[in-house]
Amino acid sequence: MSAIEEDVATLDVVLAPIVTEPIDITDPDWVARMRAAPDPVDRAGVRAEAEAVLAEIVDRYAEDEAARPALRALFERYGAFRSSAHLPSAATPDGIRVQLLHLSVRDQQPDTRDEILTLRAICAQAREAGVDVDPILREVAAISSDVDRYGMGSTRAILLREAGRG
Repeated sequence: MSAIEEDVATLDVVLAPIVTEPIDITDPDWVARMRAAPDPVDRAGVRAEAEAVLAEIVDRYAEDEAARPALRALFERYGAFRSSAHLPSAATPDGIRVQLLHLSVRDQQPDTRDEILTLRAICAQAREAGVDVDPILREVAAISSDVDRYGMGSTRAILLREAGRG
């Protein structure tokens, strides 16, 4: 676990100055500038490294029950990594499962409301592609935290609610 945390901590240090840059919202083009800006992992030149460590985290999270609390804690501690590291998405059962595992390990960080919107977008993408997402939601819910962190339900409960919406 310490090697994973070392990698995440290193990436967080590299990404933090980029994700915390001030935004001049008085500039009338600020939204367009943000949308046109390269992804932080690309600006830092660490996309491959970020994707590799995130894939390792997601794989370990799926397989190692004892490691899950520590893996969730990484996403609480390392906000720049959390907000910047993503895996390529695919509207296949395996691709949707990876996205849901990534959402689960973040455990509602940084904002439950945003995570619910992200969850709904993942599920909409899956359903539009003909992927039966409900069994995948239940599978990921089974290994997700059951702690209600912010009064909107645990990650497990949120995933199960979404399974009931399909």
